[in-house]
Amino acid sequence: MAIAIVVGNTIGSGIFVKPGRIAADAGSFPLIFSVWIAGTVLCILGGLCLAELSAMHPRSGGLYVYLREAYGPLPAFLFGWQEFLFARPASTGALAVVCISSLFRILGWRTNPWDIVPMALVVILAIAWFNVLGVLWGARLQALTTIVKCGLVLTIALLPWIMTIVGKPAIEFGLLSETMPPEQSSIPSQVAAVLLAVMWAFNGWEGVVPIAEEVKNPGRNLPLALLGGIGLLGLLYMSATLAYHLVIPISEMVIPENREHVAEILLTRLLGTWAGSMMSVGLVLSTLGTINSNLLTSPRVTYAMGRDGLLPGFFGGLHPRYRTPMVAILFQGAMACVMVIGSALLIQFTNYFEKRTIFDLLTDCIVFAASLFYTAAIAALIVLRRKQPEHPRPFRTPWYPWTPILYIIAYAWFIVSILQEQPVEGVMGLFLIALGIPYFFHRSRLR
Repeated sequence: MAIAIVVGNTIGSGIFVKPGRIAADAGSFPLIFSVWIAGTVLCILGGLCLAELSAMHPRSGGLYVYLREAYGPLPAFLFGWQEFLFARPASTGALAVVCISSLFRILGWRTNPWDIVPMALVVILAIAWFNVLGVLWGARLQALTTIVKCGLVLTIALLPWIMTIVGKPAIEFGLLSETMPPEQSSIPSQVAAVLLAVMWAFNGWEGVVPIAEEVKNPGRNLPLALLGGIGLLGLLYMSATLAYHLVIPISEMVIPENREHVAEILLTRLLGTWAGSMMSVGLVLSTLGTINSNLLTSPRVTYAMGRDGLLPGFFGGLHPRYRTPMVAILFQGAMACVMVIGSALLIQFTNYFEKRTIFDLLTDCIVFAASLFYTAAIAALIVLRRKQPEHPRPFRTPWYPWTPILYIIAYAWFIVSILQEQPVEGVMGLFLIALGIPYFFHRSRLR
């Protein structure tokens, strides 16, 4: 179930919805596939580092705990602040929007954002209450939806080859050399834009560590879950990306109305219209599973902060019967609803965002904020090797210190690139994080 949480918390919409956007930004398969490889390697490096940290400190809160141990309460608080205020709620909201959009596509309804918003809110609140009923219920749902997600990605990855083997050629290797003028002007900006989408697809790979306190034998099972889950994700994602580009011309992927529906186009082309509709059904189930995973893991960070007194005490309480952090879960669901409504308003009433979708607006802000704290958490490994040298380490990161150093260098470049290419989204993320500083000192005075 821990591996299911890693995979299920990560596979949501990125590998199905982002390929068209990636093709438009880069314009060539070799560059696209290279960035997918780089993204996988980055996550493996991060997984090796978090495996040591999670085995050292197997407590609820995940990155919040590691940042607190390494740097003190303020950086840890700011991570939990952005998680509970906008990062995970925005992720949950974005997935709910894709879920309802896919449902409407199955029904053949043409909609605008305000048709989608009310149903997205219902989905978020329903899954939040499901997680209040108990962590085991959430884990069981996660295991079930993870099977569906892996089945969808495997279908995309293997179907072109199966069709070719049975005598219905579907693969055109010449498509891999096809190019289109990229929307990003330079190679660095193309890499940064593609990596932004790739890291959204990988967003959540660390999702098992916030519930470390509830995992049996964490010194063994957390490293296995992280590395096994990330390895499986990388294999699935790269296989699916190859399949897309072997079947669909990149010139077709970049058409605006096709960009978010490349997976449906692939199955429709290979099996017929019914298969494209089934892909939409699968996307509904996939996003439901990732929403569930967000509401299973992230509220444990809020719960840990409430237990530490950094948030009001009721966030650190458990439901008397179900023994789950009910207030933290319901608050997270409510904030996701706020993020969906706020994004729809920004798109409708501002010129800067009017050409964006709710999904793109929310996901771009998430990846930037998450990157800051991922980098700080990996650097915490170096700090704690010096600060807590005698602390038991059931798992030790191989190739230390080069593993965390390479990760930090790559992510530092990535963060600077985002600020250059999308300054408004970056500044918004920094502003929302900075709002936590006065609140932290206010809570400190109260304590």
